[in-house]
Amino acid sequence: MQTIVSFILLISFLVFFHELGHFIFAKRAGILVREFAIGFGPKLFSRFKGETLYSLRILPLGGYVRMAGEDPEIIELKTGSRLVLDRDEQGRVVRIHSSKPDHPGAGPRDETLREYGEDVTEADLPEHLPPVHSTKAGKLLKCDLEKDLFVLLEDENGREVRYHLHPRAVIRYDENHIVQIAPIDRQFHSKTVLQRALTIVAGPLFNLILTVVLLTGIAMAVGVEDKVLIHDVVPDSPAEQAGLQPGDALREVNGEPVKNFTEAGTLIGESGGNSVTLKMARDGQVFETEIQPNRENRIGIEMRQGMREASLSESIAAGFSKTYDLAALMGDFLSRLITGQAGMEQLSGPVGIANVTGKAAEAGWVPLVHLAAVLSLNLGILNILPFPMLDGGRLVFIMVEGIRGRPIDPGKEGVVHFIGFALLMLLMLLVTYNDIVRLFKG
Repeated sequence: MQTIVSFILLISFLVFFHELGHFIFAKRAGILVREFAIGFGPKLFSRFKGETLYSLRILPLGGYVRMAGEDPEIIELKTGSRLVLDRDEQGRVVRIHSSKPDHPGAGPRDETLREYGEDVTEADLPEHLPPVHSTKAGKLLKCDLEKDLFVLLEDENGREVRYHLHPRAVIRYDENHIVQIAPIDRQFHSKTVLQRALTIVAGPLFNLILTVVLLTGIAMAVGVEDKVLIHDVVPDSPAEQAGLQPGDALREVNGEPVKNFTEAGTLIGESGGNSVTLKMARDGQVFETEIQPNRENRIGIEMRQGMREASLSESIAAGFSKTYDLAALMGDFLSRLITGQAGMEQLSGPVGIANVTGKAAEAGWVPLVHLAAVLSLNLGILNILPFPMLDGGRLVFIMVEGIRGRPIDPGKEGVVHFIGFALLMLLMLLVTYNDIVRLFKG
């Protein structure tokens, strides 16, 4: 249970931060954000605030920010249907009562103007809209919900009356279906190439920022790497023959300063079996020794990391440095994966991540936060890859539009993203299979 809860909370946190980047930059660009969702599938909880529906959904494996205009706007008002219009003090329509398009038989009751005018409630009217001042009704003749923003009705006397729409008016189909109209200038596709590109890039960028913040927090809590200490010396090894002892501090390898055992191990391994010169410190005394690795290119020491308390500036510097190191490692893995030097069996999916998350949670908050930083960086890097359906793939289409001066046909772009989605689902199945196999073998 701890593994499941830890996994859900961790993934939800990372997805929230990713989608928050899209959300903030969409708002800054003036785009109408219809929904901010964590998870997929049926809603567990939702709340409408401002212009946006905030929802928590049942499958905690992702999330999305649904922006007006990303897909063709489908807000229907059936010609000939009876509408009831709630207007503000300036005469602008702030709310339209209509039947739900896919339920033509479930239209509003044929209520009188007096019933709507005197008993109207503000409960379903978003807080950004002015209060209702008057109400009109009639049969719909014509409307424009995106450009000219009007509704043309035939009233009970047979007269045609044109009503101007508030740019943030809502359509109320029933108590559970309230949709805000999206004028052209509030839609995603109407924004400049730069505004759309920044909105897309913001998600991965926020994951990168989160990684730096988490690693900075760890550095502030546990300190920064200061020196490499010898934890143990293997009997009859080259290190023992050279006189090394537990507690000795390793300063340099072949003249290269080292602050962590990863650097030390890498430099010793790069010797290729040739002798290595180590600068050591013991009881305040510094000395050098030359050691010839054995046939396995090992010198026979176990190292541990020495830490020291860090200042705020040192912690921030460590956060950026560790983020860079992790990004370099992931970049190297991706290049080896593309060239075939690394296999698909090395990838992990939700099951593998859940397993690691559970172990990290049991080990304490530091391993769990470090795992969150690693996963956040992975989420950011993977999303920015130029692959259909991912943020990077969407960014490619925007860049192409900027170069050629006109957008690519939405239908063709949709086909490309659909193919990308199918390939991603196949990859998800493959890595999940790998996770399950490893789980049972382990």
